[in-house]
Amino acid sequence: MSNPSPISTLWRKFPLKTGHRWLNILLLFVPAAIALDLLHASPLVIFIASALAIAPLASVLGESTGILAAYSGPSVGGILSATMGNATEMIIAFFALRAGHINVVKASLSGSIIGNLLLVLGLSLVVGGIRHPVQRFARGASAMNSTMLMIAVAALVMPAVFNLAVFGTLQHGDVNLEHLSLWTSGVLILLYLLNMLFVFRTHRAAFQSEQHLENETTPQSSRGRAIASLALATVLIAVMSEVLVDQIAPVTRALGMTELFVGVIVVALVGNAAENSTAILMARRNKMELSMAIATGASTQIALFVAPVLVFLSVAIGHPMSLVFNGFEIAAIVLSVLIVEMISSDGETNWFEGAQLLAVYAIVAVAFYFVPE
Repeated sequence: MSNPSPISTLWRKFPLKTGHRWLNILLLFVPAAIALDLLHASPLVIFIASALAIAPLASVLGESTGILAAYSGPSVGGILSATMGNATEMIIAFFALRAGHINVVKASLSGSIIGNLLLVLGLSLVVGGIRHPVQRFARGASAMNSTMLMIAVAALVMPAVFNLAVFGTLQHGDVNLEHLSLWTSGVLILLYLLNMLFVFRTHRAAFQSEQHLENETTPQSSRGRAIASLALATVLIAVMSEVLVDQIAPVTRALGMTELFVGVIVVALVGNAAENSTAILMARRNKMELSMAIATGASTQIALFVAPVLVFLSVAIGHPMSLVFNGFEIAAIVLSVLIVEMISSDGETNWFEGAQLLAVYAIVAVAFYFVPE
C-alpha cells in the first residue's frame, strides 16, 4: 500500500460534496459585515460579523477549487488544490502584514499548525470515535506526515535557536536573522515543490489509487461557474479580511486580549473553518486516514509553503517578518507534533485520544490568553 504524502492528500482536501453546506447560511454575514463597517458600528460586532462571513467564503473557495481540480486531471488538479489549499489564510495574513500586524500574522501561522493538530484532529477523533469504537489507518501514511512536520518544526525552530545562541533573547532583530529567515524560507519552498514533483510526476503511479477515488466523482458544476465562484469568493474574502484586520487593534483593547491570543486562537480558527468541518465529517464517516491527512497535511502546508511565502511577501511590502516565534509558540508547536505522533503511532484511534488532544489544546489556549503583551 502506498504512503500518501501531505501534498497528495491536499488533492482530496476539498471533496466535491463538501458535507458542510450549512456554512452557506453564514453568507448572510457578508453584506451584514459590510453594512456594519459602513455604519461604523462597534468594532467587536464588525469583527464577529466579518469572521463569520469568511468561514462560508472559504468553503466556497475550496469547493470551487475542487471542481476545477476535477476538470484539470490528477496532476494539474493536485497542484491546484495544494496551491489554493490555504488561500484564505494567505489573504488574511496579507492584509494583516500590510497593516503592520506582524505578531498577529506569526501567531495565526503557529495557531493554524497547533489548531489543526490538536483541535481539528481532536474533534475528529471524538466525533468519529463516538460512532466507531476503534478507527484504523495506515501507519506508513501517518509516519510520512509526521516526518514532514518534524522537518517543518526544525526549520521554524532554528531561527529562534540562532537568536538565543547569538543574542541571548528572542526579541532581538538583526539583518543576519532576516537573511536566515529568507534562506530558510527558500529551502522550505524548494522542499514543498520537490514534494509536489515527487507526488504528481516522478512517483505519480504510487498515488494513482488514492487519486482515482476523486476521478470517479463527476463535478456538480461547470468549469465557468467554478471559475466565477472562485474569483468572487477570493474578492469577498479579501474585502472581509481587510474589514477583520482593521478591527484587531480596537477589539484587543476593548476585550483586554493580546494580539498573540487573537492570532493564535481567533484568526487561525477563522481561516481554517471549512477544512476543519471536512476533517470532522470524514472521521464521522470512518475515513480516519483521510481525516488525519487533512489535519496533518494542512499543518505541513502552513509550515512548508504559507509561512515561507509570507516571509518573502513581507519584505516586498516593506514590513519584514522573520521566522522567529516566541517561546510559547515554539513549545506549543513542538509539543503538538510530538503528541500527535504518539497518539498515531499504533495506527488506530478512539474517542478518548481525541479528548486528550482537546485537553492539550485547552491548556495551550489558556496559556496564550495569559501571556502578557
